Amino acid sequence: MVKSTVRFPEAVMDRVEEMVEDDVFSSKSEFQRFAVEYVLSELGEYEAEMVDFEEIRNELFASGPPADARDDAELNEAFYENAARVRQYAVRGDIGTAEEYIDTAYPVTDPRCLLLDDLLDAYR
Repeated sequence: MVKSTVRFPEAVMDRVEEMVEDDVFSSKSEFQRFAVEYVLSELGEYEAEMVDFEEIRNELFASGPPADARDDAELNEAFYENAARVRQYAVRGDIGTAEEYIDTAYPVTDPRCLLLDDLLDAYR
């Protein structure tokens, strides 16, 4: 495994620590690994390698289908577009603009913000 240090806003880490305390994740590292693998698996042809990935995903998203699947599809499409834009900035070496884009698209406590921040790690 490769070690990577990531900096997060305090509010984000507080939420992650709550999830660890609630035994949703065993550690902050597990949360971060899951977040990165989840985004990659949702964006394209990537098969998650994390142990218990499917089990964690099923537990986190066990609430069932959304009331309005069309709205959910639109939200997912917007997220994918945002993820593509963030990656585009990162590939061009413009990490600062990518970070600003994330900050304007989502509040720091939004899990999508965490996922997009983790996506940038490969380009830092």
